[in-house]
Amino acid sequence: MHNVCHQLGIVILLCLHGGLCLAADDTDEPDWFDEDPDAIFNAINEGQLTFLEKPPEKPVHHHINTLIVQTDSVRSGWVNLIQCHKHLDIFPSAQIVYNRNKVRNITLTSYQNIEQAWVEGPSIQLKNISENASLCIKAESRALWPQADGSYLLKNGPFMRKFLDGYFPMKVSMNINLPDNLVFTAIEPKEQNGFKVNKTKQGISFDAWFEGKLKTSIRLQLLPSR
Repeated sequence: MHNVCHQLGIVILLCLHGGLCLAADDTDEPDWFDEDPDAIFNAINEGQLTFLEKPPEKPVHHHINTLIVQTDSVRSGWVNLIQCHKHLDIFPSAQIVYNRNKVRNITLTSYQNIEQAWVEGPSIQLKNISENASLCIKAESRALWPQADGSYLLKNGPFMRKFLDGYFPMKVSMNINLPDNLVFTAIEPKEQNGFKVNKTKQGISFDAWFEGKLKTSIRLQLLPSR
C-alpha cells in the first residue's frame, strides 16, 4: 500500500463552500499513514453522507464560515464571506481552489503554521503546512438564489474531505447573518444527530460532523415592505 501510494503520488481533494476545493500533492505519505493502513481504508466512506453522532477522537479539518447577507443581496445574489480553516492536513504543498463564477474578491487575512500562503487567481497556494495549521480569508460568494414561490435559497456546498476514492470526517460550522427584510423558514438536511441547527439574533447557524458529501439549502422569506 505504501509503495503504490508513493509511486502514484497522493492527491487530497477537499471540496467546500461555493465550489471550493483544497488539493494537495505529495510524494511522501501524509500524517495519517502513521496509523494502520488497513484499518484506515476499511473505514473509508465512499461518498454517502453520514452524520457522526460522536466527533472523531483526533482533531479533523474544521471549516468555519460566516455569511453576511445584505439588503441588496436579494437583487444581486452576492453575500459577504468570512472563511477559516483549522487543523489542515500536513503537506509540503497544497492549494485551495474556488469556483471563479461563485467566489470573487478573495483576500487572505491570516495564516498560522504555514510557511507561505498567497492568493493566485481563484485559489490560495500553500507551502509547508505544519501541525495545527490554520488560515482565514474574506471574499464574496454567489450563494443566494430566488425561487418561483417568492422565497430565496441560500445554497452551500458540497463540503467534503476526499482522499482518493473515499471520504474522511470533517466539521463544518456556518453562521448566517440576515438583514431585517429576510427571515429563516427551513433548512435541508433537517436537524439530526451530528447536524445541530440554531436560530440566532442575527439569523441562523449550524454545526455538522460528517463523512461524505454535504450540501445545505437554507430557505429564506422576504418580508413585506413597510
